[in-house]
Amino acid sequence: RLLDRTKHYKVWISFAKFEAEHSHEDDFITEHKRDCIRRARAIFDRACTYYKDSTPNLKEERVMLLEEWLNLEASFGTLGDVKTVQSKLPKKLKKRKPVMRYDGSTEYVEYIDLCFPEESHKTNLKILEAAYKWKKQKVAACF
Repeated sequence: RLLDRTKHYKVWISFAKFEAEHSHEDDFITEHKRDCIRRARAIFDRACTYYKDSTPNLKEERVMLLEEWLNLEASFGTLGDVKTVQSKLPKKLKKRKPVMRYDGSTEYVEYIDLCFPEESHKTNLKILEAAYKWKKQKVAACF
């Protein structure tokens, strides 16, 4: 019910940890343990989808969510799927942006931007779409 009121990343993490909590009761692998892990993964997946689609400007929260997911997967031991979560982690890019100073000169400030894997694929697709559009215009202009 708390997720109906707020979508804060700590609420998502607490909910997923609560679902995964039952999986640490026994030392042997049971079907109940696997179900708990599946439910925790589904919650983390829903949270990542929410942050990706609804609030794309909250990248830091999404990174913290993915890091908690990675830690939880590592704690599952042999049942953990660390590689899947690692593939969702963003790359940190150092960028520079110009800032106008009070005397009119330009100064460059460095900042860290987070680039998620699915975002980099979108930009590549946009470039390809623009190239195909340009090629069609060139072909149409020749005839």
